[in-house]
Amino acid sequence: MAMRLEVKAGIRDCTLINDSYNSDLNSLDIALHFMNRRPEREGKSKTLILSDIQQTGVPPMMFYTHLAQMIEQQGVEQLVAIGPVISAHAHCFENLQARCSFFPNTESFLQSPLFGSLRNQLILIKGARSFCFEQISDLLEQKVHETILEVNLSAIEQNLNYYRSFLKPETKMVCMVKADGYGAGAIEVAKILQDHRVDYLAVAVADEGVALRNAGITANIIIMNPEMSTFHTLFEYNLEPEVYSFRLLDALVHAAKKECVTNFPIHIKLDTGMHRMGFDPLKDMPTLVERLKQQNAVIPRSVFSHFVGSDNDDFDSFSARQYELFLKGSQQLQAAFHHQILRHMCNSAGIEHFPERQMEMVRLGLGLYGINSRNNQLINNVCTLRTTILQIHDVPAGDSVGYSRRTFMERDSRIASIPIGYADGLDRLLGRGNGYCLVNGQKARYVGNICMDVCMIDVTDIPCQEGDSVLIFGEELSPSVLAEIIDTIPYEILTGISNRVKRVYYQE
Repeated sequence: MAMRLEVKAGIRDCTLINDSYNSDLNSLDIALHFMNRRPEREGKSKTLILSDIQQTGVPPMMFYTHLAQMIEQQGVEQLVAIGPVISAHAHCFENLQARCSFFPNTESFLQSPLFGSLRNQLILIKGARSFCFEQISDLLEQKVHETILEVNLSAIEQNLNYYRSFLKPETKMVCMVKADGYGAGAIEVAKILQDHRVDYLAVAVADEGVALRNAGITANIIIMNPEMSTFHTLFEYNLEPEVYSFRLLDALVHAAKKECVTNFPIHIKLDTGMHRMGFDPLKDMPTLVERLKQQNAVIPRSVFSHFVGSDNDDFDSFSARQYELFLKGSQQLQAAFHHQILRHMCNSAGIEHFPERQMEMVRLGLGLYGINSRNNQLINNVCTLRTTILQIHDVPAGDSVGYSRRTFMERDSRIASIPIGYADGLDRLLGRGNGYCLVNGQKARYVGNICMDVCMIDVTDIPCQEGDSVLIFGEELSPSVLAEIIDTIPYEILTGISNRVKRVYYQE
């Protein structure tokens, strides 16, 4: 049984918050607050399924009266109370505005018409382990795919704090949640970061920012690649664009004036050596300052650039030249305005490698998701991709496995099929023995070409059976290992996981 709080898709348009491994007043309060922060709460009624709370050390009458007050304050609309003690104190819940139902045990609830009527609800399942509430969560969970990406929200917090440890107390932070939070789920990650009061979130395009706003994210959001067709959206949803060229600046100012927008915050990008996008910090600054001061539609909130090689000591001299260029350009901009313009250049690797260059703000990307971009080692693992063995075949020596007969077995083998393929984000380059997954802690190499929805692995020397779990990547097999095998970077492994792979979120 999972020893953690998990969020899962449920049947009949329900969303489940499964916290059934323990039951005490403090953890219930935490779970109810978590429930109220959920983006899915809009349009769904809130239901609490609760067991007897054991060993409270408080007289039952006093305890359940206080419990009823807590539940009412948290806006629970339906209470399903299970257990002989809580049922015996049903009168303590008489003033609760929620609809209350009482059952002596879990089985009686599962057989009741109420269980079958649960629909379009946000359901918190909270019970003592002796009540076997995993039966409830198992029956309510929507089982749509054997492959899941587990996202540890507690690890996000730990990684955030790890990088904060390199910063001065006054240094601000931008956290990258683009590409759907590097595959982890932008909304879930943004909720955690907002709760921990990061100064900015950053996404690539306006649509990503709109999705966060619609999910209740109120934090400052930077749009790193704004498109000119989305200016109205930026203004409407208070999304702050990066500005990297005069053409973009002029178009943005024109659009803002047309909509009577004034002092809209923007973030100026300087090109100090990446040569991707940005103003020239030596040649463009006088003209840029003049253009900005001649209007009041937009106002620079920050100025930034990007270290090209902060992950590699061999590029330290180049990084020093970049930093010097950035200081020259950014100081001209700062000197031209009375308000504070934040400077930021350090990415995840830079935060750790160049703490003396943190200036007023830094940007945290890959490190937030648990991979140290200096050495590709795991910090605190965030994402774990798992699947299960569907079937095991005995394949004789000399037979081929997979499309196009690219792999022939050199010995009598046991070949397992698992429901994950390149449409789920498993790179085809891992196939034909190049890469491996873990079955019961042992390496199982991919056999033959990886298919769209299924692939095959060699489990000849591994004790296993159909239904056993398979680890694609996670704590024991880092995405960095897979990236090295196919000569790419961990970013690609993480962001490549398809949206059809179900995400399961938990906090430890």
